[in-house]
Amino acid sequence: MIRTFHGELTNLGCRNLLSGILFFHTKERLMKRSILILTLLGVAWGAYGQSNIFFTNPEAEAVVFGLFDPADYAPSVVIDDPVVIANALIDDLSPDSLHAYLVQMSAFGNRNTGSDTTSTTFGMGAARRWAYDKFESFSMQNEGRLLPGYLQFDQVICGMGQHRNVVAILPGQGPQYDEFVLVEAHLDSRCEDGCDGDCMAHGMEDNGSGSALVLELARVMSQFSFNRSIVFMLTTGEEQGLRGANALADYCLANDLQLKAVLNNDIVGGIICGQTASPPGCPGLNDIDSINVRIYSDGITSKHKQLARYVKLEYQENIFPNIAVQTVINIMTPEDRTGRGGDHIPFRENGYPAIRFTSANEHGDGNPSQPGYEDRQHSMEDVLGVDTDNDGLLDSFFVDFHYLARNAVINGNALAMAALGPEPPASLTVEQLGNALVVHIDDPNDLGLYRVAIRELLTNDWDTVFTTNQQVDTLLVDLVPGDTYKVSAATVDADGVESLFSNEESVFFLPTGVKELPWMEKGYTLLQNHPNPFDEATVFAVRVERPISHREAFIVVLDLQGKELARLPITLNQGINEVVYDYQHHRYVPGTYAYSLVVDGQVLETKQMVYAY
Repeated sequence: MIRTFHGELTNLGCRNLLSGILFFHTKERLMKRSILILTLLGVAWGAYGQSNIFFTNPEAEAVVFGLFDPADYAPSVVIDDPVVIANALIDDLSPDSLHAYLVQMSAFGNRNTGSDTTSTTFGMGAARRWAYDKFESFSMQNEGRLLPGYLQFDQVICGMGQHRNVVAILPGQGPQYDEFVLVEAHLDSRCEDGCDGDCMAHGMEDNGSGSALVLELARVMSQFSFNRSIVFMLTTGEEQGLRGANALADYCLANDLQLKAVLNNDIVGGIICGQTASPPGCPGLNDIDSINVRIYSDGITSKHKQLARYVKLEYQENIFPNIAVQTVINIMTPEDRTGRGGDHIPFRENGYPAIRFTSANEHGDGNPSQPGYEDRQHSMEDVLGVDTDNDGLLDSFFVDFHYLARNAVINGNALAMAALGPEPPASLTVEQLGNALVVHIDDPNDLGLYRVAIRELLTNDWDTVFTTNQQVDTLLVDLVPGDTYKVSAATVDADGVESLFSNEESVFFLPTGVKELPWMEKGYTLLQNHPNPFDEATVFAVRVERPISHREAFIVVLDLQGKELARLPITLNQGINEVVYDYQHHRYVPGTYAYSLVVDGQVLETKQMVYAY
């Protein structure tokens, strides 16, 4: 018997259930999601070689499609107060629980994507069934409201043709119940050989830490009620090319699912620096950092970086004043460490706001084939800890459970506020009025309270956030004449919860009394890279006053002898155009370099930058 939007439906096969539900919905919705019927009948599509992608639990699948009645999942006691939820995250997310999850994951020996799926004690099959059972136990503790299942897909990976992500879905209870937010981590592990299914691949930092975090969030958060649904997911196939994340990202895109935010956690519990670490790296062997955490996301003026800023704002306002040990959140410039990637990337590629959390210190750069590699990441040495006194018990741990719990609080708070919050503004316009900014917020719901965030063009974080009760307001802001600023806005509901922020709008803060600047006369300017000096990645930007007729445009990076080191295509649309440069394919020594704007083969402008790794 299955709860559905239209009451009780029985005798419907797993593949035909949602087709039956869809029959009762409007023609418009049927047209938007008609591809679903083909998918559920087993007709495959071929993104990344994956096929036959579906949720094994049709009840959970109905929730991500928004085809359910929220009343069917209403708790007997509703807890949806954002203050109560934030405090519960601080108090209830347990280092001891995280420790226990990691001990069990370690006991499975190997969680490689291609490892044993039939054993009850060893391999990926045992691990994913255990994770499913944990989700199911959390559901039983909370009136059956958390819906466990698998996202199954067919693809040959490490010689195995069928794979499963483990999922649990908490149905939304508010007006936006047909939307959802996602927190994920990859459950699979690896040794030096990426497809070795027999070695001892404990994978404790990478990525038992992220998997434990997702499980613990599901345990604590399933007692609460949220406007939007929340999906907790443990993926497979990350170490072989982000395959499990690709499966859900493509499934969401193909079926027009309303995914509003993706929080990916990968290597989030270690605090010890190894000999190697992918740039930006860490200070040096055995350096300890239990305070900083990094958030990676694509772009500068992007929905992904906006999500990263939102996570940091919600932490600073809801958690930071009430927690004994405060975490420092670092919003990083590139999408990931140099030459690396994670499960947030497939979602970004499909247009969904997506970010990655990673520890400040990593024990390795993930390349065990290099000569002299002795770090733990991607090796059999990625274990939970060591027994220093030979009493048979681990007493020195490579995963810091308190640090991991603090990272879980950051995730849980951001996830909760994104799931609770109202709809963001429909649009935003900004204009200069003397020394002030006039903002126009289009809010069809007329909520009556708004947050306005402002940052200087090439900074990663917001410089200031205003609160206003007017859709059109004049803000007196201490801005620097001659600089460009980015402005965005969020709506605020009656409980004081912000929506996700809107896309950013640009405003050039023209000095009072100045009619036109030199760059306006020529129509463009190459801006100074930021940050500068830089040690991991930097951003090049071109300000365009009026459309430039051209065939192609590049930013060319050169050494001071004029040797070209890199060539990055850049758009030249009216406004600010940016490109992130992480120099991952080039060797640098500290020093000064040049970069030029080249349009149709002509060098229009050149500036210098400093690499200070």
